[in-house]
Amino acid sequence: MSSSRFILTRALPQGATAAALASDVADGFAAVPKALPPRWFYDARGSELFEEITTLPEYYPTRAEHRILTRHAGDIARLTGARTLVELGSGSSLKTRLLLDALPGGLLYVPVDVSESALEAAGHALLTERPGLRVHAVVADFQTRLRLPACPGPRLVAFLGGTIGNLLPPERAAFLAALRGLLDPDDALLLGTDLVKDPRVLVAAYDDARGVTARFNKNLLRVLARELGADCDPDDFDHVALWDAEHEWIEMRLRARSALSVKVPALNAGFDFRPGEELRTEISAKFRPEGVRDELTAGGWRQAGWWTDPEGRFALSLAFPRA
Repeated sequence: MSSSRFILTRALPQGATAAALASDVADGFAAVPKALPPRWFYDARGSELFEEITTLPEYYPTRAEHRILTRHAGDIARLTGARTLVELGSGSSLKTRLLLDALPGGLLYVPVDVSESALEAAGHALLTERPGLRVHAVVADFQTRLRLPACPGPRLVAFLGGTIGNLLPPERAAFLAALRGLLDPDDALLLGTDLVKDPRVLVAAYDDARGVTARFNKNLLRVLARELGADCDPDDFDHVALWDAEHEWIEMRLRARSALSVKVPALNAGFDFRPGEELRTEISAKFRPEGVRDELTAGGWRQAGWWTDPEGRFALSLAFPRA
C-alpha cells in the first residue's frame, strides 16, 4: 500500500508469523523449563492491555522515558543531525512524537513492527498531524534478518521502552552486532534501558494491584487458542512475576494450578503440565550503567550520550558505530 507520503513494505513472507508462532510453541513447550518469547503478547487485545499498563501507577518505565525525551530530544537531534528516524517495535509511536518534534522538517519516519495494522494506524495518524512528514513503514521482525529501506542519512534508529531487556544476553549481543552492520558511521542508535532498582518496585511494575498485567500475561493463552487451536484455559493458570537477582531481570510466568494437558491441533501434539509447573512468558532485564556501556562496546558501538530521569529509574543511551 502506498501514497505520495505513506509507503508500506512487507518484509515478512506471507504466513511467516503463523509459522514462527507454531515453531516457538513446539520448541518452547517441549523445553525444560517451558518458555515462550514475549513477542506473542501483542495481538490487538494484548496491545490494548499494554497501553493500559503504561498508565498504571506501578508501571514507571513509560513515564520515566517520556520525561527523558521531553528534556533531551533537542540534544539528541543536535548530536545526530538525523534526516531519517527508524523506530524498531514502533507500536503506537506515542513517544516518537517527541523526537519528531525535535528533528528537522522534511523528515522520513521508518517504523518497523510485526503488526501491519499498528503501522497503518500510527503512520496515518502522524501524517495527519505533520504535513511535512513522510512515512515508510516496514512489516518486519527486528530480530530476524532486518533490512532497512533506502533512506537519506544520517539515520537515527530508536529502540525504546526497554524492549532490549526482553532479549537474553546472547540475543542482545547478536542484535546489537547485526544492527551495527546495517548502519553507516554517521548513523546513530538511541537505546532505552530500564535500570536496576529496589526489587519491590520492579515486581510491583509487573504485578499491579488492578491485575492488568495478569490479564496481559494470560492473554497469551488466548492467542495460542485462536491461532493454533490450543485448548488452554486462562483460568487454569496463575500470573507470576518475580525478581531473579542472579541475572538481574524480572520474569513473568504462567503457573499451572493443577495437572493438565494442553493439546495443540496445529502441531498435532499435546504438552503436559505438572501442578505448579510454570511457563516463562517474558524476561525483562534491568541494567547498570557499566553494563549498558560494555554491551554497546562489544556490539561495535561507541556510547556518546547517557541520560536518566531525575529518579534514576530509566536511561537513554545515544551510540554511534565504531570504526
